[in-house]
Amino acid sequence: MRCWKPATSSQLPTTMNAIEVQELTKVFGEFTAVDQISFSVQPGEIFGFLGPNGSGKTTTIRMLLGILLPTSGMGRVLGYDIFKQAEAIRPQVGYTSQKFALYDELTMAENLDFYAGVYGVQNRAQRVAEVIELLGLTGRERERAGELSGGWRQRLALGVALTHQPKLLFLDEPTSGVDPQARRAFWDLIYDLAEAGTTIFVTTHYMDEAEYCGRLGIMYQGHLLALDTPDNLKQQMRNGAIWEIAVSPLMDALTALSEVENVLRVGLFGDRLRVVTRNQSHTAVSLQSVLAGLGFGDTAVTPADPTLEDVFVTLAGR
Repeated sequence: MRCWKPATSSQLPTTMNAIEVQELTKVFGEFTAVDQISFSVQPGEIFGFLGPNGSGKTTTIRMLLGILLPTSGMGRVLGYDIFKQAEAIRPQVGYTSQKFALYDELTMAENLDFYAGVYGVQNRAQRVAEVIELLGLTGRERERAGELSGGWRQRLALGVALTHQPKLLFLDEPTSGVDPQARRAFWDLIYDLAEAGTTIFVTTHYMDEAEYCGRLGIMYQGHLLALDTPDNLKQQMRNGAIWEIAVSPLMDALTALSEVENVLRVGLFGDRLRVVTRNQSHTAVSLQSVLAGLGFGDTAVTPADPTLEDVFVTLAGR
């Protein structure tokens, strides 16, 4: 995976954020899908939402696109009010959903040409040829969409979203169900777009993909639990401590440690346990002593670097 660098200042408008949201809320009956979330997205940024299905990621995107009317709050996309100016937003953004509508009986090129017409693209043939080259579809453009693998379908869906050269791209779980190699290739394409100045808003439930975002919001049960760079989010975990413990029997130790004071989380990590403790309340020596007192004699406790999974599970647990 190539390293991504933000678009240079010469590529970025300086007058406004690409997205600005304050206390955005969506309620369905008695269920609050999105609960007073606030954030901004800078032009040319790769901005991510990490969270499981049902956490409010897709609902947020649909409100920003004007597909769903928010219950309350404020939101602006490319300077337009999502309550009053949704029709002005849609022609300037691209969107791929988890189940993007491609026409299976049409070829790749025909799908691109059709949607270019829907978007009112001038010089459609030229733009379709540009997208085919950009996405590496050359030589496969005559293949029917219904015969494509998941990775190629997602690449084609991205191409459709790019036909009208949008300033802002919403990608909702773009690599869900796609094999790892195709996922890496897809992210290379996202980096290329960001380097050219396109703003990217991407949702994912893959921890490794979340690492690729410039900034990352962690969503859970409609709440935005944290927002920062992946590195900063992990650094904040150092207020506690992460440990890897070699101990036997493994499952018995997991159960026993789960009941220990100031132990926030215990999980399996290969043939070891991964333990999160509160506010430097434990050291390697103290954890070994605790395990010895619980009847586990032969143990090895070593510090471990935090991961985004540690961050997510700890925040969600709170």
